[in-house]
Amino acid sequence: MNEKQIRELVEAVIKNMDESEIKRLAEEAGSGSKKTAGALQDDGMIPDIRQDDYTSYLEVENPANPTEFLRIKKQTDARIGLGRCGNRYRTKAYLRILADHAGSLDAVMSEAPEYLIEENHLFPVQTLCRDKDEYLSRPDLGRQFSDEMKESIKKSCTMDPDVQIIISEGLSSTAMERNTNDLLASLQQGLKLEGLSSGTPIYVKYSRVPAMDVITELTRAKITIMLIGERPGLSTYASLSAYMTYGGHVGMPEAGRNVVSNIHANGINPTEAGAHIAAVARKMMDQKASGTDLQLF
Repeated sequence: MNEKQIRELVEAVIKNMDESEIKRLAEEAGSGSKKTAGALQDDGMIPDIRQDDYTSYLEVENPANPTEFLRIKKQTDARIGLGRCGNRYRTKAYLRILADHAGSLDAVMSEAPEYLIEENHLFPVQTLCRDKDEYLSRPDLGRQFSDEMKESIKKSCTMDPDVQIIISEGLSSTAMERNTNDLLASLQQGLKLEGLSSGTPIYVKYSRVPAMDVITELTRAKITIMLIGERPGLSTYASLSAYMTYGGHVGMPEAGRNVVSNIHANGINPTEAGAHIAAVARKMMDQKASGTDLQLF
């Protein structure tokens, strides 16, 4: 259908409408404009759609048991009960997906905030990765350090600590930014209460998890804890995990690690996570074991 045919069709429809119908549509258009304007904040900005709690309401038409449906929905960040328009998402749900996708992309591609390194007195080092692109495309380089960097770690960091703490943005700088301060403070305090000494906290730029094994060998730490940003998803792109080993070494099997995951505002509270990680470290020290060899209960 070309532009001329479309115009003729619209004119024919309008001609067949009576005046009352035209007036009603005009009023609806006007009220819609007012409603949109009313949705703006006091500063004239559109509210951040990511602040909308989609777990608190249902958009499914005529649910059989809305109370139970909503109870289940409140237990998860998964996108359930969003409703649909034909075979597509509703506009609000679709916009939220786009916003969360943008947040996930930012989490991966952004660099770690430098102020966190300074505030928490972290000793900064870098793997063999030269930039973010190489970090994403060459995981092997994210596990290795140059000889100069290794010497710097041995020269500047405390040797033979009970616990070596390592922090990295990993695949989510957002996770590091939002969780580091509370988690690190709680962890360090918890280690003191457990009677465990901690070495110089180290920040590793462009790090993969096995980089912790290299640092373990360099510092001769008994227990190593790496706090690292996890691969983001659409509903959780600020999640951080703690990987823990006792007697870690390069080439050790993954079964030798313990993990405390989902540390973020809607998961495990960072402050509570720090205390829990310290308690696990105490068990590692007592049993001289980690991973599948550690008895947690």
